[in-house]
Amino acid sequence: MVPDAAFSSYYGRPVLNEPTWRALDIAGYLYLGGLAGASSLLAAGAEATGRPALGRPAKLGAAGAISLSLAALVHDLGRPARFLNMLRVFKPTSPMSVGSWLLAGYAPLTVAAAAADVAGRYRLPGSAATAAAAVLGPAVATYTAVLVADTAVPSWHEGYRELPFVFAGSGATAAAGLALVAAPVGEAGPARRMAVLGAALELGAFQVMKRRMGLAAEPFEQGRAHRLLRVAEVLTSGGAALAALSGRPRDRRSAAVAGAALLGGSAALRFAVFHAGVASARDPKYTVVPQRERLRARSADG
Repeated sequence: MVPDAAFSSYYGRPVLNEPTWRALDIAGYLYLGGLAGASSLLAAGAEATGRPALGRPAKLGAAGAISLSLAALVHDLGRPARFLNMLRVFKPTSPMSVGSWLLAGYAPLTVAAAAADVAGRYRLPGSAATAAAAVLGPAVATYTAVLVADTAVPSWHEGYRELPFVFAGSGATAAAGLALVAAPVGEAGPARRMAVLGAALELGAFQVMKRRMGLAAEPFEQGRAHRLLRVAEVLTSGGAALAALSGRPRDRRSAAVAGAALLGGSAALRFAVFHAGVASARDPKYTVVPQRERLRARSADG
């Protein structure tokens, strides 16, 4: 019997440099960006259908979430100037460059939309800002998936096909959760529908992603990432089910509980993705084995 291979590297150093990002900053940045982008879509829909009590928390949520997301990013970078330096050039082939410019355009729009709504003035510019933020919202909610998948970190890179859909669903459940907590039940119909559709997309795309990733999906079933993922699945599925049943005027408490569960489930998923990626970079087998498999496949095809 040949013993199982022990994967190592020169001088005991890892094959990949482990990401040095702070979990709270970067996982929080991923989460808040999704919440903001999907909230802008919900705000525009609420405004178009005459639901001001739904639109206001969605606008405030988008502005607050993207502001906190930028703060988390700048805190991880260490100096605000580092973010500003990323705006010196625009490089379409770089997700970081595209994302930086996207945030620079999107954040002021959300603040303008929220300020106009709270002030009750400048309705035409406020509506224009709401619509423009909604146009950029889907990209804001999903570009971070492209950003992390563009790295060499195995459990992020191997999920490049489905991860944007996972993040889109996760952002939708978070935005719906915030609206269910803050908006009256009578106006929260779009949020309830967004919660159900977002949960189905998030959980379904994640399962497809794990099946396709092969060995690189293993870190999602281990340690902290596994625990967070189980929490995310319970909170998201339970919150979506409760949201679907909370449409009656007397269901205000149920709607709030559903919203809190959806917010928590979305956050847990983003942190699970972050920790799984870090774990996959730490263990060389997640880099070496897929490389060998690809080489054997190319040899067989040749």
